[in-house]
Amino acid sequence: MLRFATIGSSWITDEYVRGAKDTGLWELHAVYSRDKARGQEYAEKHGAKQVFTSIPELAACKEVDAVYVASPNYAHYVQCKTLLEGGKHVICEKPICAQGEKVQELVELSQEKGLIFMEAIMFLHQPQLKKLEAAIDELGEISMAKIDFCQRSSKLDRYLNGELPNIFNPDMEAGALMDLGIYCLCPVLYFFGEPENIKESAVMMKSGADGCGTVLLKYSNSLVTLTYSKLGQSGANSDIQGKNGTISIDSISKLNGITLRRNDGTIEYIHKDDEKYKLMGNEARDFYRYITEPEASRKEYEACQSLSVKVATYMEDIRRSAGIHFPSDN
Repeated sequence: MLRFATIGSSWITDEYVRGAKDTGLWELHAVYSRDKARGQEYAEKHGAKQVFTSIPELAACKEVDAVYVASPNYAHYVQCKTLLEGGKHVICEKPICAQGEKVQELVELSQEKGLIFMEAIMFLHQPQLKKLEAAIDELGEISMAKIDFCQRSSKLDRYLNGELPNIFNPDMEAGALMDLGIYCLCPVLYFFGEPENIKESAVMMKSGADGCGTVLLKYSNSLVTLTYSKLGQSGANSDIQGKNGTISIDSISKLNGITLRRNDGTIEYIHKDDEKYKLMGNEARDFYRYITEPEASRKEYEACQSLSVKVATYMEDIRRSAGIHFPSDN
């Protein structure tokens, strides 16, 4: 069993901790918080033995093998770099960084240190991924795909009442593209590769963050449209249309609710639903496998790292073209 620490105390960290423990492969040893009292409260909640208020001290702790990073986006680069330099394996919530070159730098640092460094993108680590890939192959030539993730933010009312939650603050490197659009772009680059060209558009908020957006990716014989929003709730799913039928996906981020409808009228339900902590447990299980079985998992792990760099680079290009600017871009 490996021992891990957490950075961040939001609901997403709760789900990761629950999922990691559920695998039977991980033990939560420590938590980090800038506030000592809050850190102690979180440690008691989840049964952690140590609390840190310093990232360098956490990085130097010999009793911690790996760290799950779920801090605000703007903090990821410095925190991950410090942890890797301290000899810790790292799994970082998406997006790792706002700039592709920073992700590449961290990937190279992890390689130099002989450490595992991966992005917490759920779809890559779910068993139904292989079933979806087989179904896409069955579709034959793809003509169009519509990938959607529109989810009204729970923080939107606070923003409309004059507050500035992190998710709508460009200083936090947040916004609709960074929070939800990445879940659309990542599987498209994974399944279909790099496009011939991209067109993007975004609705900007007064804070300087993007509230929603669209991206059109042109391939030689197909079009892929991404739609994502923090301002409204979508009632549609994602679908992939091919010569032999159509695949619909209720949740592109979780790969839940996958259905294959063939031209002959037959319907195959490929995958239904999983609880969030189970999905994150699958991430934690692969993280463990990459650490403990490096040679057997090398090809898969390196493909994950390569995809993270590619996605970050495309995200940066989309942001700049859409007029989404972060202080770190300077």
